[in-house]
Amino acid sequence: METVNRRNGGAELSDILGSEKKKFLGTGRLCPDQVKAYNDILECRTASMGSHTLTCDGCGHIRVSYNSCRNRHCPKCQYVKQLVWVEKLKCRMLPVRYFHVVFTIPEFLKPLFYLNQRECYGMLFAASALAVKKAASNPTFLGVDGGCLSVLHTWGQALNYHPHIHMLIPAGGLDPDQMEWVAANKKFFVPVKALSKIFRGVFMEKLFQALGADLLRIPEKHKGMYAAPELLKKEAYSKMWHVYIKKTFKGANQAVGYLGRYTHRVAISNSRILAFGDGTVKFRWKDYRDGKSKTMELPGAEFTRRFMQHILPSGFYKIRYYGIMSSANSKTKMDDCFRLLNVARFISFYQGLSTYEILEEILGRDLFMCGDCGTGRMVYGLAGEKGRDP
Repeated sequence: METVNRRNGGAELSDILGSEKKKFLGTGRLCPDQVKAYNDILECRTASMGSHTLTCDGCGHIRVSYNSCRNRHCPKCQYVKQLVWVEKLKCRMLPVRYFHVVFTIPEFLKPLFYLNQRECYGMLFAASALAVKKAASNPTFLGVDGGCLSVLHTWGQALNYHPHIHMLIPAGGLDPDQMEWVAANKKFFVPVKALSKIFRGVFMEKLFQALGADLLRIPEKHKGMYAAPELLKKEAYSKMWHVYIKKTFKGANQAVGYLGRYTHRVAISNSRILAFGDGTVKFRWKDYRDGKSKTMELPGAEFTRRFMQHILPSGFYKIRYYGIMSSANSKTKMDDCFRLLNVARFISFYQGLSTYEILEEILGRDLFMCGDCGTGRMVYGLAGEKGRDP
């Protein structure tokens, strides 16, 4: 019998968090969700997480492997989830062009966001989606019933706190009578500056509603501003709320393949960590001001602090669908769209497969060949153990 726990051979996020755990765990510096994520990442694919058994269907050789933590913030646990999500999404995406749009918030709002993550992230999702809906339905622009797919990110390449929404928007929508698919022209269907102003107005309306209902904790340094609506309006409307049109994709597969790199990404992957030693972390980052890849060096404690800023509240959905793409319209408006575009909907290849079968398809069957006899396949559950799926 052998026990397997493969690592990439280099420095990993868990190594850094492990070296700093006395400063962060049990000190009150982290909220319960952050503590859980911290511990899960430390224990991922170790004996603490338990194990599962694979048995050769030929010679009976047994291999025991440690379980993954399955935490969505763990860099080791996202690859397969991402591939399965991308495959399923391709089957529900319309075969049209897509716009990739990014919604950001001004700097002065970031302290409020960090103190009220569940509430403020929810407002960011809702405001950006409603802004797109208002713009798309305006007869001056396109006049259609549209939709979007939104993904929340909270970080920049240097691990700084930077909440923003990545959004995929179909280049078109249903006409008011829902009898025709109306395609947008090659340019985005609304001027970016107009969309930015709509987004700002919708978000501020939601923010004032939340403040009026006393739903938010206010940062100490900004209590005066949030207590005076005129001061808050002045600050908000004097800033540029950046909305970027990043890229136009020719079809659903290209769009989903690109966005798939964003959906299950964590704040930093192990591949970006270049070195860790003497309490210092070196990692690769892209400076978007000049488009160049650079190396950043941070003390382990500061690196850990930055990473922990990006742990999402428990149960918070970071991927959401709106308009014609929402789950509520999956069997109604989306079916109408496919019919009007004269395209059949497909079923995901992975639908109905077990976790083990999906792993075989993604990672290749050779990976599950018995290392002892060289001919049999290592099969999950053959020995009758009660462990969970890998």
